[in-house]
Amino acid sequence: MTTALIGKRLKALRDERGIDQDAVAAMLGVGSRQIVSNIETGERKVKADELIALVEGLDVDLDYFTDPFRLEGEGRFSWRRGNEVPADRLDTYERLAGRWIAAFRELAPRVGRDVPLIRPQLPLDKTSSFEAAAAAGERFAAEYELGEVPSGRLAEVMEERLGILVLMVDARDGISGAACTLPELGVVLINRHEVKGRRHFDLGHELFHLMTWDKMPPERSESAGGKKNHVEKLADVFASAVLMPRPVLQGTDWRSFEQNALVTAINRRATALGVSADALRWRLASTGLLTQKAARDIPGEALRHNGYVDLAEPEVPPLFSRRFIQVIVDAIEKGFVSARRAARLLDTSFEALGELITEHGLPVPDTVR
Repeated sequence: MTTALIGKRLKALRDERGIDQDAVAAMLGVGSRQIVSNIETGERKVKADELIALVEGLDVDLDYFTDPFRLEGEGRFSWRRGNEVPADRLDTYERLAGRWIAAFRELAPRVGRDVPLIRPQLPLDKTSSFEAAAAAGERFAAEYELGEVPSGRLAEVMEERLGILVLMVDARDGISGAACTLPELGVVLINRHEVKGRRHFDLGHELFHLMTWDKMPPERSESAGGKKNHVEKLADVFASAVLMPRPVLQGTDWRSFEQNALVTAINRRATALGVSADALRWRLASTGLLTQKAARDIPGEALRHNGYVDLAEPEVPPLFSRRFIQVIVDAIEKGFVSARRAARLLDTSFEALGELITEHGLPVPDTVR
């Protein structure tokens, strides 16, 4: 429990409920709203009796102020979801995801895995063109050496070089994923049950949001099938260029194929790149490697499921990420969290925790066996 944590959560709750500082000052029995302001900014500690007064006056449990494994008004989310996902279901899942993020934020520094102090920003804003977003995506792929198959290294680069936590999660109820930003951490959540091409595209899309959040913060919820605003379109263009940079595509004379051969070539290359054939079709057109007419003339059904090439891939990635689970394992071994509490934080059983650790290729602590 820290002064800063209590202050942040007090302000978040006060803002949420529309309570002014004078009302909180009256709860605490102090004579000035400046004292409340000092608590919220972390300049003044909260006494034990004052904390109890806040719990009773605001009708919350003590954990609201003291549990470090929660996000309460501290993280900003942007979700990609289907139209059928109601707000209350999204709120519930956000609270669950907040526990995973808070656990990593709390435990990673304790086990010596600090995140970078500076998060790179893209030189883009709401007035930027699609060409500028594509150029930024290609530059990202080159500068971070994503190689001939950028999708294969993107998550690793985001975690290891940018300090962005990437979590593969079970979100079967129409939720594709999300970006979450905190002052000290950026996070991307990806529904691991999506097809591979969609997972990779969502990863690039959410990366864009994390690297442009200050200049163009995204909406809290974006419908995956709805009409997109300019910022979301920029994010799509950036993701496409990261995953399919022009140098990777230039080795093939795409204009020389007749349609059947072109369909086969696009399906095969898309599968090799870990993207959807439809995304590759329009990326080729946007780069001029394929004419707009040739792209439009390809029947959409011919590119469905990359020509059915990748339907034999039944597996999904392990839950969360190796980096995340390594922090949990280290924290258990060093006594910062018990194995049973770790299992509860991950919303899994004690037995399943051991299986998850093994699935990531990590040694299982004795207390989990």
